[in-house]
Amino acid sequence: MADLRIFSYLPNPRVWKATIAARFCAVDVEIRGASAKELRDWLWDYDARPLAEHELQSLSSLARTGRVGLTGAQLFKTDAFLEAQPFGNVPAAFGPDGTIGIFESNSIMRAVARLGEATYPLYGHDAYEASRIDSFLDVSLVFARDAQIYLLALSGGTVDVTIHGRAKEAFAIYASGLEQALSSRRETLVGNGITLADICFAAELALFMNEHARAEQLKERGLDRILYPGVQDEYPLVFAHFARLVDHEHFGPDLKPFVDKLLSKAAG
Repeated sequence: MADLRIFSYLPNPRVWKATIAARFCAVDVEIRGASAKELRDWLWDYDARPLAEHELQSLSSLARTGRVGLTGAQLFKTDAFLEAQPFGNVPAAFGPDGTIGIFESNSIMRAVARLGEATYPLYGHDAYEASRIDSFLDVSLVFARDAQIYLLALSGGTVDVTIHGRAKEAFAIYASGLEQALSSRRETLVGNGITLADICFAAELALFMNEHARAEQLKERGLDRILYPGVQDEYPLVFAHFARLVDHEHFGPDLKPFVDKLLSKAAG
């Protein structure tokens, strides 16, 4: 039995926070899921699974209306799922017996680090390092909020100048702080080794790179790419760090194919 089970739409860089951490910490993480569109026909539960056609009608009492990312969709969520996941969103993680739910990707990642802390100190070596790591994770949430609104607007065809401007400002604040944190020739954000701060950064930037797949939509609206071709020159330390992490043995299996695919779209 896995130490942690995660249910989510796939691919999802925020789920990879946990799987990357798991490779460092030798924690057994099980992933269940499918594309966002396919999750409309799944049972949302600890024992998440695709529903057969005849089950969709017999389980109609479980139908709930989706919100963020699946707005308006009919989703089949069990009472047990909502007991463990009170906000009803994915990624949704569960302890081995399915009764304890963990939500929000940074918290799921922290759970993996705590489970495997004896193997690798992803959460730092003392209370001070752990708190500094938390500082980076908290800042990432501020960026992630505007980034999510922007990416959902891009995918839904509703992006406008206001949404784009907020995301652009959020990225500039986030990237500038990270550039400063790396300015003393550091190769990690906290301490002398990779921590949750680095994992979170890599996953959030990879997710934001979905902008590359919507370049034409931005052009049609007279908007520039936030990750424009020269952005690496503006934040050289940030993008050098990202490149190191993508090539790392524990990051690469998840991030490299995803990032390479998006970079090919940016170059096209």
